[in-house]
Amino acid sequence: MSRKLFVLIVVMMMLGVVVVAQAQDEMRWDGADDLPVNPLACGMAGADMAAAEEATPEVMMEMPAYDGGQPTNAPDLAGQAITVVDIPKLIGIGYFNATAKGEQEAAAELGNVTVINDGPTEANIDDQITFIDNYITQGVNGVLFAANDPVAIAPVLKKALDAGIHVVGYDANSEPDAREWFINQAEFNGIAKAMIDDLVAEKGDSAAFGIVTSTFTTPNQARWIAEMWAYSGKCYPNLKWLETVEAQEDSKLSFDQATTLLNKYGEEIQGLFGMTSVATPNAADAVTQAGLCGQVAVVGLATPNPMKPFVATDCVKSVVLWNPVDLGYAAVYVMRAVADGTLKPGDMSVEAGRLGTLPVVNGSEILLGPAFTFTKDNIDQFDF
Repeated sequence: MSRKLFVLIVVMMMLGVVVVAQAQDEMRWDGADDLPVNPLACGMAGADMAAAEEATPEVMMEMPAYDGGQPTNAPDLAGQAITVVDIPKLIGIGYFNATAKGEQEAAAELGNVTVINDGPTEANIDDQITFIDNYITQGVNGVLFAANDPVAIAPVLKKALDAGIHVVGYDANSEPDAREWFINQAEFNGIAKAMIDDLVAEKGDSAAFGIVTSTFTTPNQARWIAEMWAYSGKCYPNLKWLETVEAQEDSKLSFDQATTLLNKYGEEIQGLFGMTSVATPNAADAVTQAGLCGQVAVVGLATPNPMKPFVATDCVKSVVLWNPVDLGYAAVYVMRAVADGTLKPGDMSVEAGRLGTLPVVNGSEILLGPAFTFTKDNIDQFDF
């Protein structure tokens, strides 16, 4: 073998190792999407984070261009009574009961908005599409939605836009050009940081954990998991992800899937992340019934009422969320502003009743605010 050929082979082998290493580094947890990630700074939370933000000079960043869709030949509805239908992922669970409550509160305040709350009883994208399609046929002025699948829902939302119907998303986004605006309940990287930091605070920076999500295609949960992957890799590289399981927003399946993870990994598993308001209390119930409170930390997103029994017994130390009542409330105010023509592409903010001024971020998203953590000290102050 010639020296040149030998050197070439060695170089090729070295490049192969680099490529494999890069591929491994880039491999994301199951349930994460493949969109760009933006992990926040390590080791700062609460007052420390606020202090850091105050100490950092403000840097003016260029707002991304508006990337939402627009209705075709929408009628002039400024100041007129409008009828809006809300089709969330599913109805009949506490979280979307709370968003519906906020929507009705906003409608009552405004006085010229009627909101119809309807939708499937299971988190099924095909059923959700059917509901939206039916209301397009019946004729409404606006559609509010929380998507079960960002891609699959896009054609029916574009059909609504083509019919001159205003479309606003909240909680779980669609493809941007399938709706006009999306109300983002909290920055995805902020939720991710809070979740990972809470686990580390309880179980240390080398804990092994599993994740209970709804489906791998649910957009907001896929975003949170992607940002959790990025933040943990940056700040706590010794954390060990074991497995992500799907539970379909179903109580029994969430309990069963959490129990399966506990049994499968035994003493190795130290934490469970619940990515939905259904998964988290049922994961906590599984840990409680297994007698593993204190041994397995449960960290997740949930409404306060289902979590109160587990927080009271110290089986759950913290619950990360935002106020879903405010999220539904903001969605109706945004829809009214769109119908009135007071919120237009390129605007930087919108007025939202008791919530004040909400900022526009990422071109066509409106930010509700930072994540909130429910603890034993404050959870009893909330009732939803």
